[in-house]
Amino acid sequence: MNESHTSHAMKTFLALALLVTSALAKEGAVECGNLIYAGTKTSNCFSDEFLTTVQQKTSIATERRFKPVKLGSDELYKIPFAIMTGEGDFTLSTTEREHLKKYLESGGFLVASPSCSNAEWAAAFEREIKRLMGNDALKDIPMDHEIFRTIFTIKDLKLAKSTGEARLRGIFHKGKIVVVYSSDGLNDSSNAEGCCCCGGNEIGNAMEINANILAYALLH
Repeated sequence: MNESHTSHAMKTFLALALLVTSALAKEGAVECGNLIYAGTKTSNCFSDEFLTTVQQKTSIATERRFKPVKLGSDELYKIPFAIMTGEGDFTLSTTEREHLKKYLESGGFLVASPSCSNAEWAAAFEREIKRLMGNDALKDIPMDHEIFRTIFTIKDLKLAKSTGEARLRGIFHKGKIVVVYSSDGLNDSSNAEGCCCCGGNEIGNAMEINANILAYALLH
Protein backbone atom coordinates (compact mmCIF):
# COMPACT_ATOMS: atom_id res chain seq x y z
CA MET A 1 0.00 0.00 0.00
CA ASN A 2 1.51 3.36 -1.00
CA GLU A 3 1.72 6.40 1.29
CA SER A 4 -1.37 8.12 -0.12
CA HIS A 5 -3.47 4.98 0.33
CA THR A 6 -2.14 4.58 3.89
CA SER A 7 -2.99 8.19 4.69
CA HIS A 8 -6.51 7.77 3.27
CA ALA A 9 -7.05 4.56 5.25
CA MET A 10 -5.89 6.25 8.46
CA LYS A 11 -8.24 9.19 7.90
CA THR A 12 -11.13 6.79 7.29
CA PHE A 13 -10.27 4.86 10.45
CA LEU A 14 -10.14 8.07 12.52
CA ALA A 15 -13.43 9.27 11.09
CA LEU A 16 -15.10 5.97 12.00
CA ALA A 17 -13.55 6.08 15.46
CA LEU A 18 -14.94 9.55 16.04
CA LEU A 19 -18.40 8.41 14.95
CA VAL A 20 -18.29 5.46 17.35
CA THR A 21 -17.02 7.66 20.19
CA SER A 22 -19.78 10.17 19.52
CA ALA A 23 -22.42 7.44 19.53
CA LEU A 24 -21.10 6.00 22.79
CA ALA A 25 -21.05 9.47 24.37
CA LYS A 26 -24.68 9.95 23.45
CA GLU A 27 -25.73 6.58 24.80
CA GLY A 28 -27.73 7.14 27.96
CA ALA A 29 -28.22 10.87 27.33
CA VAL A 30 -31.57 12.14 28.57
CA GLU A 31 -34.11 12.86 25.85
CA CYS A 32 -36.67 15.59 26.40
CA GLY A 33 -39.87 15.46 24.40
CA ASN A 34 -41.71 18.26 22.65
CA LEU A 35 -45.32 17.07 22.66
CA ILE A 36 -47.47 17.05 19.53
CA TYR A 37 -51.11 17.01 20.59
CA ALA A 38 -54.68 17.86 19.53
CA GLY A 39 -53.82 17.20 15.90
CA THR A 40 -50.73 19.20 14.99
CA LYS A 41 -50.32 21.54 17.95
CA THR A 42 -46.78 21.72 19.31
CA SER A 43 -44.07 24.17 20.35
CA ASN A 44 -41.88 26.03 17.91
CA CYS A 45 -40.53 28.56 20.38
CA PHE A 46 -39.78 26.83 23.69
CA SER A 47 -36.05 27.31 24.12
CA ASP A 48 -33.90 24.21 24.60
CA GLU A 49 -31.08 26.30 26.09
CA PHE A 50 -31.69 24.82 29.54
CA LEU A 51 -30.70 21.36 28.28
CA THR A 52 -27.18 22.58 27.56
CA THR A 53 -27.08 24.38 30.91
CA VAL A 54 -27.99 21.21 32.82
CA GLN A 55 -25.23 19.28 31.06
CA GLN A 56 -22.69 22.03 31.80
CA LYS A 57 -23.65 22.48 35.45
CA THR A 58 -24.23 18.84 36.46
CA SER A 59 -23.14 15.30 35.64
CA ILE A 60 -26.42 14.72 33.77
CA ALA A 61 -25.90 14.03 30.04
CA THR A 62 -28.67 15.47 27.90
CA GLU A 63 -29.56 15.56 24.24
CA ARG A 64 -29.18 19.15 23.10
CA ARG A 65 -32.47 19.31 21.17
CA PHE A 66 -36.04 18.33 21.96
CA LYS A 67 -37.47 15.19 20.44
CA PRO A 68 -40.91 15.60 18.78
CA VAL A 69 -43.28 13.09 20.40
CA LYS A 70 -46.96 12.52 19.72
CA LEU A 71 -48.97 12.52 22.93
CA GLY A 72 -51.14 9.73 21.52
CA SER A 73 -48.14 7.52 20.72
CA ASP A 74 -46.50 4.85 22.89
CA GLU A 75 -43.20 6.64 22.15
CA LEU A 76 -44.21 8.97 24.98
CA TYR A 77 -43.36 6.33 27.59
CA LYS A 78 -39.73 6.16 26.42
CA ILE A 79 -38.88 9.70 27.53
CA PRO A 80 -38.69 10.90 31.14
CA PHE A 81 -39.41 14.59 30.58
CA ALA A 82 -41.63 16.53 28.18
CA ILE A 83 -42.73 20.06 27.42
CA MET A 84 -46.18 21.13 26.29
CA THR A 85 -46.91 24.60 25.00
CA GLY A 86 -48.69 26.50 22.24
CA GLU A 87 -51.33 29.11 21.58
CA GLY A 88 -55.12 29.06 21.25
CA ASP A 89 -57.82 26.71 22.48
CA PHE A 90 -57.43 22.94 22.14
CA THR A 91 -59.07 19.69 23.17
CA LEU A 92 -57.19 16.46 23.74
CA SER A 93 -58.45 13.21 22.24
CA THR A 94 -59.50 10.32 24.45
CA THR A 95 -56.28 8.48 23.64
CA GLU A 96 -54.17 11.54 24.43
CA ARG A 97 -55.87 11.95 27.79
CA GLU A 98 -55.32 8.30 28.65
CA HIS A 99 -51.66 8.47 27.65
CA LEU A 100 -50.98 11.67 29.57
CA LYS A 101 -52.55 10.36 32.77
CA LYS A 102 -50.67 7.07 32.52
CA TYR A 103 -47.43 8.90 31.73
CA LEU A 104 -47.68 11.15 34.79
CA GLU A 105 -48.65 8.32 37.11
CA SER A 106 -45.85 6.02 35.95
CA GLY A 107 -42.83 8.29 36.32
CA GLY A 108 -43.10 10.84 33.51
CA PHE A 109 -42.69 14.58 34.04
CA LEU A 110 -44.39 17.47 32.22
CA VAL A 111 -43.61 21.20 31.99
CA ALA A 112 -46.52 23.17 30.56
CA SER A 113 -46.75 26.86 29.75
CA PRO A 114 -48.51 28.88 27.04
CA SER A 115 -46.53 30.58 24.30
CA CYS A 116 -46.47 34.33 24.95
CA SER A 117 -48.65 33.83 28.05
CA ASN A 118 -51.59 33.06 25.73
CA ALA A 119 -54.76 33.11 27.85
CA GLU A 120 -56.77 30.77 25.58
CA TRP A 121 -54.13 28.08 25.72
CA ALA A 122 -53.75 28.44 29.50
CA ALA A 123 -57.51 28.03 29.98
CA ALA A 124 -57.56 24.95 27.73
CA PHE A 125 -54.64 23.33 29.54
CA GLU A 126 -56.16 23.94 32.96
CA ARG A 127 -59.47 22.49 31.77
CA GLU A 128 -57.80 19.38 30.35
CA ILE A 129 -55.48 18.71 33.29
CA LYS A 130 -58.30 19.14 35.81
CA ARG A 131 -60.39 16.72 33.79
CA LEU A 132 -57.58 14.17 34.08
CA MET A 133 -56.23 14.74 37.56
CA GLY A 134 -59.07 16.43 39.46
CA ASN A 135 -60.28 20.00 40.02
CA ASP A 136 -57.90 20.58 42.92
CA ALA A 137 -54.89 18.87 41.38
CA LEU A 138 -52.97 22.06 40.48
CA LYS A 139 -51.43 23.53 43.62
CA ASP A 140 -49.09 26.46 44.19
CA ILE A 141 -45.45 25.43 44.53
CA PRO A 142 -44.02 27.39 47.47
CA MET A 143 -40.77 29.27 46.90
CA ASP A 144 -39.06 27.24 49.63
CA HIS A 145 -39.60 24.00 47.68
CA GLU A 146 -36.39 22.22 46.67
CA ILE A 147 -37.25 22.61 42.98
CA PHE A 148 -36.07 26.21 43.31
CA ARG A 149 -32.56 25.23 44.45
CA THR A 150 -31.50 22.07 42.55
CA ILE A 151 -28.95 23.93 40.39
CA PHE A 152 -29.67 27.64 40.73
CA THR A 153 -31.03 29.32 43.84
CA ILE A 154 -34.25 30.95 42.62
CA LYS A 155 -35.62 33.55 45.02
CA ASP A 156 -38.33 35.06 42.84
CA LEU A 157 -40.13 34.66 39.50
CA LYS A 158 -40.01 38.12 38.00
CA LEU A 159 -42.05 38.92 34.95
CA ALA A 160 -40.06 40.28 32.03
CA LYS A 161 -42.51 42.98 30.92
CA SER A 162 -44.43 44.07 33.99
CA THR A 163 -44.11 44.50 37.71
CA GLY A 164 -45.10 41.77 40.09
CA GLU A 165 -44.14 38.13 40.26
CA ALA A 166 -45.30 35.00 38.51
CA ARG A 167 -46.03 31.70 40.22
CA LEU A 168 -45.56 28.05 39.46
CA ARG A 169 -48.25 25.51 40.09
CA GLY A 170 -47.75 21.79 40.17
CA ILE A 171 -49.37 18.41 40.39
CA PHE A 172 -48.02 16.06 43.04
CA HIS A 173 -48.10 12.27 42.75
CA LYS A 174 -46.84 10.07 45.58
CA GLY A 175 -45.10 13.02 47.19
CA LYS A 176 -43.29 14.15 44.04
CA ILE A 177 -44.11 16.92 41.59
CA VAL A 178 -44.94 15.44 38.18
CA VAL A 179 -46.31 18.56 36.44
CA VAL A 180 -45.00 22.11 36.59
CA TYR A 181 -47.30 24.68 35.05
CA SER A 182 -47.32 28.45 34.74
CA SER A 183 -49.84 30.59 32.92
CA ASP A 184 -46.97 33.05 32.52
CA GLY A 185 -44.44 32.05 29.89
CA LEU A 186 -41.69 29.57 30.79
CA ASN A 187 -40.74 29.35 27.11
CA ASP A 188 -37.61 31.51 27.36
CA SER A 189 -38.27 32.47 23.73
CA SER A 190 -35.46 35.04 23.67
CA ASN A 191 -33.07 32.05 23.54
CA ALA A 192 -35.06 30.27 20.81
CA GLU A 193 -33.81 31.00 17.30
CA GLY A 194 -36.21 33.08 15.22
CA CYS A 195 -38.73 33.49 18.04
CA CYS A 196 -40.06 36.35 20.11
CA CYS A 197 -42.80 36.67 22.67
CA CYS A 198 -44.92 38.90 20.43
CA GLY A 199 -45.89 41.23 23.25
CA GLY A 200 -46.63 38.49 25.76
CA ASN A 201 -45.22 38.45 29.25
CA GLU A 202 -42.67 35.78 30.09
CA ILE A 203 -40.85 34.87 33.27
CA GLY A 204 -37.49 36.59 33.04
CA ASN A 205 -35.40 33.82 34.62
CA ALA A 206 -37.18 30.97 32.80
CA MET A 207 -33.95 29.32 31.60
CA GLU A 208 -32.66 28.85 35.16
CA ILE A 209 -36.07 27.67 36.34
CA ASN A 210 -36.35 25.11 33.53
CA ALA A 211 -32.86 23.81 34.31
CA ASN A 212 -33.86 23.39 37.95
CA ILE A 213 -37.07 21.61 36.98
CA LEU A 214 -35.26 19.12 34.74
CA ALA A 215 -32.70 18.36 37.46
CA TYR A 216 -35.50 17.84 39.99
CA ALA A 217 -37.43 15.56 37.62
CA LEU A 218 -34.42 13.34 36.98
CA LEU A 219 -33.18 13.15 40.57
CA HIS A 220 -36.48 12.33 42.30
